[in-house]
Amino acid sequence: MQSTVETFVQLSILMPVYNEAERIAEALKQALAVHYPCEIEIVVVDDGSTDDSAEILGRMDDARVRVVTHPRNAGKGAAIRTAVDSARGEYMVILDADLEYDPQDIPKLLAPVLDGRATVVYGNRTFGSHSAYSFWYVIGNKGVTTAANVLFNSYVSDLETCFKLMPVELYRSLNIRSRGFGMEAEVTGKLLRRRIRPYEVPISYRARGREEGKKITWRDGVEALWILGRERARRRPGGTPAH
Repeated sequence: MQSTVETFVQLSILMPVYNEAERIAEALKQALAVHYPCEIEIVVVDDGSTDDSAEILGRMDDARVRVVTHPRNAGKGAAIRTAVDSARGEYMVILDADLEYDPQDIPKLLAPVLDGRATVVYGNRTFGSHSAYSFWYVIGNKGVTTAANVLFNSYVSDLETCFKLMPVELYRSLNIRSRGFGMEAEVTGKLLRRRIRPYEVPISYRARGREEGKKITWRDGVEALWILGRERARRRPGGTPAH
């Protein structure tokens, strides 16, 4: 078997940050401590933070970390778009700075790509019993995911997962326009419309509550449903109707 380093040159880890002063240093520390099977870079986009996030990021001294700054808050989708524009790797994965996701799971997402089983990989949260979970958050996530599966005749387990790994050029070609959390639905809707079915691997997940800074709301769920319906109604590349 070929060396994974020969097969897979570089992974860009994209980290959107908005007012995460309490967590950003630890999030980067954890991400940098992982033993990756390839070269990595971490592209951090400070999305107009008004707390001490920018100051903390300014003290980062690791050649693998690059920081891009938005002058004002533009939303997660906009931050990822900026990060993708700056990415130098062949593949990318999104890693939020809120410590809900464990970067130790990223090599698990890479494995199906490195051995040729997949091009797009999603980290699947199981939403097991945990006191931090919101009932309505979990039900909302399952509802949006079910809607995607019905609309596109697919079986995705976790549409809203942050851990979406794919080629950088593929993401660029999707032309994601949603500036906020709707980007999660838009990414998945556009992949499914192209008949690209994500390969899923189980990941760990530690939810934080609203009092800890959780930003997504029920409005984002409504927007996600609207986006999925819009993408289902569009024609596939080449002019063929989605069905």
